[in-house]
Amino acid sequence: MAATLADFPETVTPSEADAKLAQESSRRLAKILSGKRKRKSLDLRIEPDGDREQSISIPFAAFRLLSDILTEMAKGNAITLIPVHAELTTQQAADLLNVSRPFLVEQLEKGTIPYRKVGTHRRILFQDLMSYKREMDANRLKTLEELAEQAQDLKMGY
Repeated sequence: MAATLADFPETVTPSEADAKLAQESSRRLAKILSGKRKRKSLDLRIEPDGDREQSISIPFAAFRLLSDILTEMAKGNAITLIPVHAELTTQQAADLLNVSRPFLVEQLEKGTIPYRKVGTHRRILFQDLMSYKREMDANRLKTLEELAEQAQDLKMGY
C-alpha cells in the first residue's frame, strides 16, 4: 500500500526564537559541512538533560537535509518533510502548487501530470508533482527572460 501525506508528520512553523536559533545553527552547520563533502557519515554527540553524552553516526546526506531545514526555519518558513514516494490527494497537490483543485484536475485529465485512481479518487505521486512544478517554473523563467530581453530591445527601461 502506498504512503499518503497523512502518514507523515505535520508542518512545523518556527517561533521567532526557533528562527533565531535555526539561523545560528544553520550557519555553524554549513561551515562544518563545507569541508566534509567526501564523508559518508558524521558523528553527532548528544547530551540529553541529566544523562551522559551519546554519539550517533548519521549519514552525511541527512546533515545536508538538516542544514536546508534550518535555513528555511531561519527565514521563518514552515517545514514539512514529504518522501518522494508519497501519494497526494488532488487537494493536497493543488495546495502545494498554490493552484485551485479544478485547475489541477484539468492538468491531470490532460495527461500533463501522471496520476492513478483509487476507486473514484485520484492520487498523485509527490515526485511527479515536483517534476511538473520544476518544468512549469523553468518555462515561467524562460518566458520572463524573453520578456525582459524584449523590453531591453525596445528600450523600455528594464
